[in-house]
Amino acid sequence: MTGIRAIVSGHSRGLGAAIAAELLERGVPVLGLARQGNAALAVAHGGQLAEVALDLADTEALAAWLAAGGLADWLGDADEALLINNAGTLQPMGPLPLQDPAAVAHAVAINVAAPLMLAAAFAQADGIRERRVLHVSSGAARAAYAGWSVYCATKAALDQHARAVQMDATPGLRICALAPGVIDTDMQGEIRAIAPERFPMRERFVDLKRSGSLVAPEACAMHLVDFMLDADFGRSPVADLRDLMQ
Repeated sequence: MTGIRAIVSGHSRGLGAAIAAELLERGVPVLGLARQGNAALAVAHGGQLAEVALDLADTEALAAWLAAGGLADWLGDADEALLINNAGTLQPMGPLPLQDPAAVAHAVAINVAAPLMLAAAFAQADGIRERRVLHVSSGAARAAYAGWSVYCATKAALDQHARAVQMDATPGLRICALAPGVIDTDMQGEIRAIAPERFPMRERFVDLKRSGSLVAPEACAMHLVDFMLDADFGRSPVADLRDLMQ
């Protein structure tokens, strides 16, 4: 796929690693942004994978990297570009009196500020004919869950951002906030390990694991990339991958 370049946040593990691998296997060069690199991907794909060590919860560090032209330099002479805002955190989980204010700020930084900052810088890069932005959202953006007030609020922010950006009708820019379904990642393990008083629906997620109902990250990534490269991408600013797979 000559002329296409992609940026994936949180590419070091889980769904982000699977998305980066899927793109690389299709011949799309990937810039991965995460605190840690992905050694397996680097070995498998060599010069097709570039990595930048960034704590996406550090808004000042991200702003400095963007101001220095790191994202624009990677896009270079790409004709088409993809931005997948995948990095995120579930914490803090629990009712409001149990939430550490510093953890709330951390969640807003990584779940909201980082993807919105990356999207703005991505839209400003010169010389790209077509840009596509995908926010990895969640069903929790559209339905409230006890214990997940911060996670629900931050994912809902991505949905609203996608809706408003679509209304801007910027030429050559498409966007979608996509709920990927329930995926078998470390985040699911984090949910199953939480105390019930912090997340009353914990047993539902334990049952999903026990029954084999969780989707493999690789399968989700394949369908997600198919969707992102499809001609209909961005027609709706908010979507659910499970609906698209039916």
